[in-house]
Amino acid sequence: MAKTIQVRVDDDLKDSVDTLYSSLGLDTSTAIRIFLTASIRAGGIPFSIVHNNNDDSVIQKSVAYRKSGGKFLSSEQSLANMRKAIKTGVENGL
Repeated sequence: MAKTIQVRVDDDLKDSVDTLYSSLGLDTSTAIRIFLTASIRAGGIPFSIVHNNNDDSVIQKSVAYRKSGGKFLSSEQSLANMRKAIKTGVENGL
């Protein structure tokens, strides 16, 4: 016997997820069944749920670096470096 699960979500979230799953050839109900099945197989949430503290530490290190007199490249310098790396890669067959 099948049971029904009802979940309330924001209209925008529902519309977005319907569009996403439709582009994958699924309806939202099937996608939810896939998630539930994956949860059983994983013995929990089938993906990692963590605080994203890594971004904060990078920002803190960058602020400390700048306060200590460190300099960052300008956007023009960064683009020039990327273009040089791409050109070198192309020249070396990468």
